[in-house]
Amino acid sequence: MRKIILLLITIMVINSFITVNTSAESESSTPDLVSEAAIVLELNSGQVLYEKNAQKKMYPASLTKIATAIYAIKRGNLNDVVTVSSNARNVDGTRVYLEEGEQVTLSKLIHGLLINSGNDAGVAIAEHLSGSVEQFAKDLNVFLKKAVNLKNTNFVNPHGLFDENHVTTAEDLAKITQYAMKNETFRSIFGAKEYEWDGEAWDTTLLTHHKILKGEFPFDGVTGGKTGYVYESGFTLATTAENEELSLVVITLNSATEEKSYTDTLKLLDYSFENFQTSYIEEGTTFTVDKEKFINPGKAYYDSRD
Repeated sequence: MRKIILLLITIMVINSFITVNTSAESESSTPDLVSEAAIVLELNSGQVLYEKNAQKKMYPASLTKIATAIYAIKRGNLNDVVTVSSNARNVDGTRVYLEEGEQVTLSKLIHGLLINSGNDAGVAIAEHLSGSVEQFAKDLNVFLKKAVNLKNTNFVNPHGLFDENHVTTAEDLAKITQYAMKNETFRSIFGAKEYEWDGEAWDTTLLTHHKILKGEFPFDGVTGGKTGYVYESGFTLATTAENEELSLVVITLNSATEEKSYTDTLKLLDYSFENFQTSYIEEGTTFTVDKEKFINPGKAYYDSRD
C-alpha cells in the first residue's frame, strides 16, 4: 500500500511540472483535417497532443495488422515453421502469394504482413497461433485488453478486411502502436523500407506501402508506418516519427483519398514537432512533499508546449 501511495504522490508532483501555454497564435495553427478521426500520441509519455473523434468506433482496415504483428511477436516463436493452409492461400485482397502447403517461418510471415500487408500472411499467422481465424480474434482481443488496456476495440480477423463488427478507435490504435514500438523486433520490421521475399510462387523485393516512410512524401525522422484501405473504412494510416525532443504516433482514419491521408499526417507531424517538446525527470530524483522525501522510481516523461 505504501508503494502505491508513494507512486501516486510522485505522479502528482511530476504533473505539477507540466505547463501548457496557449496563445491565439498557437490555437490558430491547430491543423484542420479532412480525415474523420485522428490522434497524435507522444510515445514515451503517452500524452495526447492532438485528437479529433479519437474515441469514435471506426473500421481500421489493415492497421489491424499492427496488433496481429505484435501479438505474434510476443506470443509466438519467430523461428517456428508455419504450414500454409488452403484458407490462407485463398484469402482476398493484398497478398504475398503463399501457396497451400508452403512452409514459412513466423518471422518471415510477420515481415510479409507488415511490409506488404499480406492478408494471406495474416491468416497463416492466426491459424498457426490459435488454430483458426475465429479463435485468433478472441485471443487477440483478450491480449489487447490485458496488455494495452483497450476498451473500444473488437477485432474479428487478423488482417482488417471489412466486417461490421471489426472496429476500433484512433485512440486505441495509437495505444496499440505505442505498445508495439517498445518491442525491438516490431520496431525493426515496422520501420523496414524493403525486404527480400523468396517464396514458392513469388520472388521479389517487398517495398513498404507507406509513402512517407519510403520517401515519396519526404519528412525527416519517420521511423515506421502502416497503410490501410477498404471501401468501408476509407484510407487509414499509422505513422511513427521522432526527433531529439519527441517520439510520435500519428493515426488518421477514414480519409477520402490516399493523398489526403498523407497530407493530414504531415500536418500533424509539423504541428506536433513545432509546438511540443518532451522532457523527463531522471530515475532517483528526490522530491519533498510536506517535509517528507520521495524518490522517483523510474524515468518519467512529460510534454510541454513550446
